[in-house]
Amino acid sequence: MPTRSTAVLAGEAALLAAATLVAGLSSTAADWQPVGLVVILLALAVVADLFAVSHAGQRISGSFLALVLAMALLGPAPATAIGVASVLADQVRTRNPLPRLLTNLAAYATFPLLGGLIVRWAGVPPDAPGFPLLVLGVFMLTNLVNFLIIAGDHCVHTGASLAGEFRAIFVPVLPSEVGSALLCALVAAVYAHAGLAAMALMALVLLVFQYLLRELLLSRERALKLAALQLGVLASMIETLALRDRMTARHSAAVARYAAALAQALGRPREERELVHTAGLLHDIGKFAVPDAILLAGSPLSDEQWQLVRRHPADGARIVRRLDGYGPVADVVLAHHERWDGRGYPRGLAGEAIPPAARLIAVADAYDVLTARDSYRKPVSTEQAIAELRRSSGTQLDPHAVEVFAALLNTGELAFGHGDDADFERELDFVQRVRAHAQPLPGTG
Repeated sequence: MPTRSTAVLAGEAALLAAATLVAGLSSTAADWQPVGLVVILLALAVVADLFAVSHAGQRISGSFLALVLAMALLGPAPATAIGVASVLADQVRTRNPLPRLLTNLAAYATFPLLGGLIVRWAGVPPDAPGFPLLVLGVFMLTNLVNFLIIAGDHCVHTGASLAGEFRAIFVPVLPSEVGSALLCALVAAVYAHAGLAAMALMALVLLVFQYLLRELLLSRERALKLAALQLGVLASMIETLALRDRMTARHSAAVARYAAALAQALGRPREERELVHTAGLLHDIGKFAVPDAILLAGSPLSDEQWQLVRRHPADGARIVRRLDGYGPVADVVLAHHERWDGRGYPRGLAGEAIPPAARLIAVADAYDVLTARDSYRKPVSTEQAIAELRRSSGTQLDPHAVEVFAALLNTGELAFGHGDDADFERELDFVQRVRAHAQPLPGTG
């Protein structure tokens, strides 16, 4: 082990020994009374760590609250003893390496001792009006001391900046720590007036709450992993469709970009814009079930073949609806070939009965078919496409959406490079982003 690390470990061992010695010298028989309170706080500190759960970079446990209550209501020696006992009990579960165990022991012997001595020196009786404020201050101070010891050890061994660690770790959790400090002060005040039975009840309530919170967070984590798995399957289908029929895949990516830009121009909220983008990207996923002879046909389709093609909205909606929380996306996929005049398919919806996102996708879909270089028809200019969209306004397409989209196109800032795979991959980026963070797609219900 490097000399620097050995020196740090020696310093932590000395800190642990000094804290233990001072705690022993400061101990009085009165500190350990009532025995029932010592037992309750020890049990709370140990059992709370058993139910601890990590979430959003924080370790959620009631053990720190128990330690501050021990500092405030018992004294420095019991608080130190409970701190050391909680670390040793947690070690059975975590099996930390010896250097980390030593760091934890040094921290959990030092800050409870410091907090207990401050309360003793302050001399404020538990039933005094200012006692909750004292507990609040001790909670925040000892929390900082605990951070400095643990983070300081980490910084020495990794070369990280303590100031950087403070900004990245300590500052973001300050609001939740203030809330915990207020709860701790309230519990101390209640105990001062209601006694041991109230403390036992509050400890039980806290443990039950923490257990339920842990189960809720673990359940949510499992749901997020399942959603990521489902989305991964869907992403694989999109990528497979792209390999099979690059034209359809690029068309879907273009529609996603155009429809999302149209939603933004209409002032739709972020959730709806994300819904439009997602549904645009997936609107033709039902073509996965269309045979190659039809999907890649180079000649006009027969009526029977058109009937198979016209099934793709329903087939796509059925695929997407299998993903938890993707019902709104499936509704849009199902309706993207409905017409403003009610002559579309599969349900013959008309006007505002068509989902708003589906009406935007219909405009983007029509425009891309008209202008795409790799479309099945000869592409036209943007000006010609706008004229064609306006001819379809009020029959096939939502008139207001057409006019807003035309104005957006006239700015010249909206384009999709069908010949550039980077554009296609950029529109698929949401899949990679979601899979990386194991999060369900936002804005889809």
